[in-house]
Amino acid sequence: MIEAELKARVAKPERMMELLRGRAEEVIAVYRDTYYDLPDGSLTSQSRELRVRVIERGGDQKVVFTYKAPPVDEASGSKPEHETRAESAPELDAILTGLGYEHLVSLTKHCANFSLTTDDGRECLATVVTVPELEGTFIEVETLVPEDEVTEGLALVRNVLNSLGIEESDLTTEEYTAAVIAHRRIQKY
Repeated sequence: MIEAELKARVAKPERMMELLRGRAEEVIAVYRDTYYDLPDGSLTSQSRELRVRVIERGGDQKVVFTYKAPPVDEASGSKPEHETRAESAPELDAILTGLGYEHLVSLTKHCANFSLTTDDGRECLATVVTVPELEGTFIEVETLVPEDEVTEGLALVRNVLNSLGIEESDLTTEEYTAAVIAHRRIQKY
């Protein structure tokens, strides 16, 4: 399955949150993500991702291990994604670093998740995101589709974004990892 996803910067977060709360229950979570790469940077240079995520929600923690293949749609950055739950983030870290992977970046995302059902019965997830090191608010809307339905999935995601007041000019393919790395470089100087 492919995660057909679009991300946008939000100009009016309060209004968008009001619209989302009118459509679905809000689930607050904190994502603590660590991304890995090989010493030669080959995962990043090939647009692949290897991530260990700790999701904190209501006092509970869940660890998710994710591999994302290169994008199947360059304009949106939609990628095939493979995930599994894990027991221990520190043990996964020990395994990955023992295999020669290095920490690319660790970051925290504060998220408000909304599970939405569209008029045609498709499930999608809208996530409002803030990253403490980055300015502004983002929204990510995604739905899982077979690879041959990415175009249709992205059209559905665009419709959801449009219904929330997000315009095409608000869309971004900027990755949080790259933005946080750039921010930290600037902070050093």
